[in-house]
Amino acid sequence: MHKERLHFAWLILIGLCVAVGLGKAALNNSAGLFLSPVSQDLNVGVGSLTIYLSVSSIVTLLFLPFGGKLLSKYSARLVLFFAIVLQAGAFALFGLMNSVWEWYLLAIPLAIGGVFITVIGGPVLIERWFSKGKGIALGILSAIGGLLGVFAQPIIGTLISQFGWRNTYFITGIGVLIIVAPIILLLVRNFPKDKNTKAYGDTSAGIDSHKQTQSIEGIAYTTAKKTPAFFLLGLFFFIITAISSFTMHVPTYLVNHGQKVSIAGAMMSALMVGVFVGSLVFGYLTDKIGAKKVGLLAMTLGLIAIILLIAMPSFIVIVAVALFLFGMFTSSIGTIAPAMASALFGSKDYSQIYSTSSIGLALASIVALPAYGFIYDISGSYTTGLIIIILLFLANIIAIILAFKNKEKLVKEGYWNSRKKGDLND
Repeated sequence: MHKERLHFAWLILIGLCVAVGLGKAALNNSAGLFLSPVSQDLNVGVGSLTIYLSVSSIVTLLFLPFGGKLLSKYSARLVLFFAIVLQAGAFALFGLMNSVWEWYLLAIPLAIGGVFITVIGGPVLIERWFSKGKGIALGILSAIGGLLGVFAQPIIGTLISQFGWRNTYFITGIGVLIIVAPIILLLVRNFPKDKNTKAYGDTSAGIDSHKQTQSIEGIAYTTAKKTPAFFLLGLFFFIITAISSFTMHVPTYLVNHGQKVSIAGAMMSALMVGVFVGSLVFGYLTDKIGAKKVGLLAMTLGLIAIILLIAMPSFIVIVAVALFLFGMFTSSIGTIAPAMASALFGSKDYSQIYSTSSIGLALASIVALPAYGFIYDISGSYTTGLIIIILLFLANIIAIILAFKNKEKLVKEGYWNSRKKGDLND
């Protein structure tokens, strides 16, 4: 009996898990570990040094639309290869720098590479390679990224304490490059036709063994960008990122309500477990019941979490449950957000639509985190900020409902087109 081989889409996913996971965990999310030793050694303020993170966020914001165009025009394998060279290479070069302005300068290639590795590369390739199972693929990608972060942070912290920040920048950057670059070249392919196959789960008939065809359907970017649904998708991205940014303030909020610092830190593990579970559960449910229903479910769980934090911040068990639910909600950035773009506008111009909508993610990361801090400074508590978060949840629920109503209208008006592509670059 012939045994069915593993579809190449799953090898693509493995490659993405390594590339995106290490790009986020080892390069992006480890930035905070270096701030104190670098600022002390260079005799500069932490505030002055962290400006490079703002530069990185601004570059990401500006480059996202161009990133989507590049991925739709050129080979994803080559784009991601050069992207990891830029991101990991810039990270390694931090170890050779002696002035704070050099961090500002290197933040540019760091961010440009990160746009492809950590933001749009994974969702775009999953959209191309998975006709079914997109949700669980996104969930696995998000969950593995979080899991790698659990191990990467203490390892990098240990390296800094033993070998210094300069050597750790170099070891981490070059190490990620050595691991990720070959994996991208070996496992990443642009479209299924490059491997003489169809997307995973594509059961369409009429396959030519010499020229593969792939069903491409959806709304064109030129049409999509003028619709209310497109604006609402960007708003959805902005709101989920803005709400998730409150994660950084959770320990302070708990301490202000009588929890010990050690307890507050331990409670954050409940949040991380929630992110891992939410990634897999929401990914699975997206395939089963659709992005709209799962998006509404995620908003509801997040809303419950915030209400619990406001009502009973002194009860450890309640706080643990609330943070677990909030962690599940925050996983929606990596799972529901990409699926929402696909559900609303299809595959036709997915890379451009998703990357442009992701401006909402980048903008929120610049605005929301300091906004919570200023609200706390002015009012002396996070209560006002949490009330704003409740309003944002309600706004997002409305945005999801209206976006899908607008999609139904666009479909009825004939804007949802379907065609077969042989050469997917035409």
